[in-house]
Amino acid sequence: MEVGGIQALRAWRKRQSGTVSLVPTMGALHSGHRALMDRAAASGDAVVTSIFVNPLQFGTDEDFFKYPRPFQADLDVCEAAGVDFVFAPALGEMYPAAPEVTVSSGRMGTVYEGAVRPGHFDGVLTVVAKLFTLASPDSAVFGLKDIQQFCLVKRLIDDLNFDIDLIGLPVVRDEDGLAMSSRNEYLAPADRAAALAIPQALDAAAQAASDGSPAGVEAAAQAVLHVAAERGDLDLGYLGLVDATTFQPCAQDFEGQALLLISATVGGTHLIDNVSLEFHRSA
Repeated sequence: MEVGGIQALRAWRKRQSGTVSLVPTMGALHSGHRALMDRAAASGDAVVTSIFVNPLQFGTDEDFFKYPRPFQADLDVCEAAGVDFVFAPALGEMYPAAPEVTVSSGRMGTVYEGAVRPGHFDGVLTVVAKLFTLASPDSAVFGLKDIQQFCLVKRLIDDLNFDIDLIGLPVVRDEDGLAMSSRNEYLAPADRAAALAIPQALDAAAQAASDGSPAGVEAAAQAVLHVAAERGDLDLGYLGLVDATTFQPCAQDFEGQALLLISATVGGTHLIDNVSLEFHRSA
């Protein structure tokens, strides 16, 4: 396994004769990331994993400086996964100066998570575009926990004509149902127990959607989250049922694939999760 910055990645890429699959990460790797790497290995002859904490996607009051950076442990995960190249550039390599030309995430990047974290998705798409340019992958693997990010990366590929196959991996969960996230390590035991209201709310929504109608889906999730919020265990950021393609709110007669999005803060830690739901007109 090779490890290096921009010049080393470019040199390595020129030597590859087969397909290459990219797994972009910010490090603090866990089993969810390992699943992405395993999927990438099934898609390409060689796998590149990036480890770079991107400052452009952090707000001024967010956790850029305290974001976990267990670099050697991350390298061990990559080695065990059979990654071929770990792209780990220095901050000054990726951004020698404050960038003036960046990628706009458009309207979709300003709603839900984009409204909670203004500018976040502009920063995400800017660094993803740089990674696509530098690694020139044939495919890229992203987790679907960050579903709004995934949908925006798809638009980036489509709108800017990147010749890349985008692969989405379903949410990887711990045994208790909580979606795996690098930020979970911030949760105290009591906070983690409170955070389980999020996957429980998604389960309630999926059950409510079993009749094939959007009616009652948000209310079912809201009822679960309300109990946790009333106890003071959880602060709900947003809850929304949206069209999976446009991120517009679903009307009661909506048909097609929808996403139920949840954002909440537990013990000062920002968590997100989602579930995909399919709605069809009753016969």
